[in-house]
Amino acid sequence: FFTDVKGNLCEDHCILQHSNRICVITLAEAHPLLQNGKTIKNINYQISANCSRLQNKVSGKSKRMQGAQFLTELAPLCRISCSDGEEYTVYSCIRGRLMEVNENILENPSILQEKPSTEGYIAVVLPKFEESKTVTQGLLTQKEYEEVLLKRFNSTS
Repeated sequence: FFTDVKGNLCEDHCILQHSNRICVITLAEAHPLLQNGKTIKNINYQISANCSRLQNKVSGKSKRMQGAQFLTELAPLCRISCSDGEEYTVYSCIRGRLMEVNENILENPSILQEKPSTEGYIAVVLPKFEESKTVTQGLLTQKEYEEVLLKRFNSTS
């Protein structure tokens, strides 16, 4: 888990690393978008005038992947607008190549909220082989994240 991304309180992301090095970027349970009453109006993978994550088309295998966009830890993946006027940017949180974005959430944004860690994922990123073991070192485990949530809850009550 990566908490308070870019200093934004409670905007937590979850990075699920699989045994094949692939990392799935999702929203963590405390993210404001997953709280009651939020309605997603729009999800946009257009990051700037010249950069759309939807244009990311990967071909080839392993080291010879062609067309994959390279991401830094703070590279934006998408922007999400809510009906209450709030806007959230979801960041990569890890360095690597963008393998795919979840186009299904464009047509059905509610799956982002209903199934954030499965069908409602944001993107799939492949870290460099030599960095794949260190990717998770800066992240919190599930237990550590639950402790952060407990501290947040206790400080607000």
